[in-house]
Formats: sequence, C-alpha cells, structure tokens
Amino acid sequence: MYSPGAEPPGVPYLVILPGLDATGTQHAAFCAALREHGVASTVIAYPVDRPLGYAALEAFVRQALPATQDYVLLGESFSGPLALAIAAQPPPRLRGMVLSTTFARSPWRALRAAQAALYRAPVRLLPMPVLSWWLLGRWSTPALRAALAAALAKVDADVLRTRAAAVLGVDHTVHAACVALPSLCLHARNDRLLPGHCQRHLSRLLPAQCARWFDGPHLLLQTRPQVAAAEVAAFVHSLT
Repeated sequence: MYSPGAEPPGVPYLVILPGLDATGTQHAAFCAALREHGVASTVIAYPVDRPLGYAALEAFVRQALPATQDYVLLGESFSGPLALAIAAQPPPRLRGMVLSTTFARSPWRALRAAQAALYRAPVRLLPMPVLSWWLLGRWSTPALRAALAAALAKVDADVLRTRAAAVLGVDHTVHAACVALPSLCLHARNDRLLPGHCQRHLSRLLPAQCARWFDGPHLLLQTRPQVAAAEVAAFVHSLT
C-alpha cells in the first residue's frame, strides 16, 4: 500500500499496476532498483478472488491511488489499458504515465470469438517450461520461474480467466489519444507474447510520449530490473 512521505521530497511516487496475476509479488528487484535512483514505489495488487473486468478494476484502482502526493502511474502488460483509461481522465495528483510491454488495443482481436470459451478453459493448462519460454525467454532463471508460478497460484482460476477474456476484447485507443500527460513507453525487443507492431502502435497513439526499446522478454521489469528502473527513474525525476 501507498505510504505518504515514503518518497524523497519533490520526487513523484511511482505507483505500479501489475500484469495478469496482479498480485504485486514479482516486482521486488525493480522497486529496489528504483530506490537506488531515489524513487519510491508501490504496487497496487488486485483482488485474487473476485473476477473483475477492466471497468471494475479501473474503479478499484482509482480508489487506491494517492490523494495527497504527486505520483506517476506505471501500467504493465495487462494493466496498460487501465493506466491509459486513468491517464485520459487523470486524478489531480497524477503527473505522468509509464507503460511497460503493453497495448492499447488487444493484440489478439482475431480471437475475440473465443472469449466465452475462456471461461471454461483450464487456465493453468500451460506448463511452466512453456510459460518461461513465452514470458521470460533466455532471461529465465529458477528464481524467476518460481516467483511466476507462486504468483499465478495465488489467483483463483475464475479471476485469471476473466482477465484473459478481458484482454481479448479491450480497445482503449480512444483513451490513448486523450492522454496529455508526459508518458514513457518501455518496449521489449524479445517479447514473444506481444507483437512488435502492437508496441509500435501504442507509441504512435500517445501524443506526449517517448519510447525506449530494450533487449528483454515480455516480463521486462522482472528480468531487466536495473536498466528498466534507470530509465523509469530518469523519467520520474524529469517531472520534478
């Protein structure tokens, strides 16, 4: 949870909206690296036992955002559309937005007809070697695989299915065009989950943004915490 006063004076706080599991358990190294650069941070974890779509999650996140301190919002992967919706109608203390390996419009819209089938799918069908190849790539380590497995195990299957179905149908391109806040997009060259054209499409939509590409997989913040934190911290400090 957010603790007012945890951030250095004058430096906006970083509020992280996490990826699909949204437990907030996989960002310790990234948050530690941010502290080394003088940026305090927190992760807003989503409910693990309530299947909420994007609209309900937006309301949940808005209630959890800081009310008395300046902050920057980071939307990772699944949470990119949430960050876009919030930044399009920004709360008073929101100063900027970071998007990491994410999208404004579903990368898999052709599969939208499969949304209903997802509610009956065995959501933990993919074994860890496949998830590791898909999300971690050559940066996979035993510790990262264990953290990923533990995070997914915390979330009810219905919740994961609801979030996966929401991704198939989401289109927040209108929200992206309305974002006037300074924005930073972090893209991964080795992302096996998110096509490169989808990441470039996101960058083109935002009128006030800069984009940075890194060697890394979809879980960029987890596998390249130092380089990602350095870029994010520089952006946060530029807003002071």
